[in-house]
Amino acid sequence: MIEVVIDSVRVNLMSPQRLVILREVRGERFLPIWVGPYEAEHITIALQEVEVSRPLTHDLIRNFLTSFNARIVRVEIVSLRDDIFYGNIVVEQGGREMGIDARPSDAIALAVRAHVPILVDPTVMSAASIVPEKDLPESAAGQQSKERSAAPPPVDESSERLDVFKDFIDKLDLDLDKPDASPPDPKT
Repeated sequence: MIEVVIDSVRVNLMSPQRLVILREVRGERFLPIWVGPYEAEHITIALQEVEVSRPLTHDLIRNFLTSFNARIVRVEIVSLRDDIFYGNIVVEQGGREMGIDARPSDAIALAVRAHVPILVDPTVMSAASIVPEKDLPESAAGQQSKERSAAPPPVDESSERLDVFKDFIDKLDLDLDKPDASPPDPKT
């Protein structure tokens, strides 16, 4: 199993979905996992150690396990089937470990609260992880750098846009120097 940590929780502005980005501890791969908005909020609250007045669902589960002398040992992302991740919460009670099937978002929310490792199966990591900048094939990366160097320097579009307004203002006939062209009286 490959240990990961939460790199970030991101918002997709086009949908209610959120993205939890897990980063490999001893490597440079990232594993993005789509989660719901509530699960993302629960993960973020735990990461920021925000105190809530009443226990949230994941706090309740942790408290429930604690009251039965069980402890969360680790959480695992064990498989990926049909673009769906499957998770596992490993709990120890009385010297015996048992796995509890869970959505990865719930498992991650519990891991943050219990301060336990998050592990990913190597086959899941190979299938779904990304390596920034290294995901491009060599020929595509080389082609992009050639295109950048061959491109003409960027035009300062902001000055072109402002020229239009300058022309407009220059053509205005304001005649503010004439005595009858005084500004209107605000009382009328």
